[in-house]
Amino acid sequence: MRIAVISDTHRITSNIIEELKEKPFDLIIHLGDFIKDAEKIEEILETEVIKIKGNSDFREFDGDEELVKTFGNKKFLLTHGHKYGVKYTLDNLYYRAKELEVDVVLFGHTHNSFNENFEGVIFFNPGSPSNPRGSYDKTYGIIEIDDFIDSKIIHI
Repeated sequence: MRIAVISDTHRITSNIIEELKEKPFDLIIHLGDFIKDAEKIEEILETEVIKIKGNSDFREFDGDEELVKTFGNKKFLLTHGHKYGVKYTLDNLYYRAKELEVDVVLFGHTHNSFNENFEGVIFFNPGSPSNPRGSYDKTYGIIEIDDFIDSKIIHI
């Protein structure tokens, strides 16, 4: 299974839509800020998009703020991250991951990409394809699941 992971598009979708058109994905996960962007991406690319609400989606009634999903034989926690204070520490998110016994945590909010395995749990933030912080690198992520998980950050 091949999954594109994006976050923090903030109403700027043209570059990520063009990028994702070029590559086949089984699924796209949008980790919030803006859920309307996820709907647009789903419509244009005709690919299922799992939509997570972020802190900028407070007026949206559709969408979950957090989901636990299984892809292949791996358990994932999907969240925007703002409720866990991810701009300051990953401790709260780590404890939530351990509580839920997940293999992978996907989160956004910081606009900075991050891909680390800590004590058997992959913490993966795709960064932002439209508004990166701390660098000029516009990014998104790819997760490939077979018998194991391969996660990588892609620079646009």
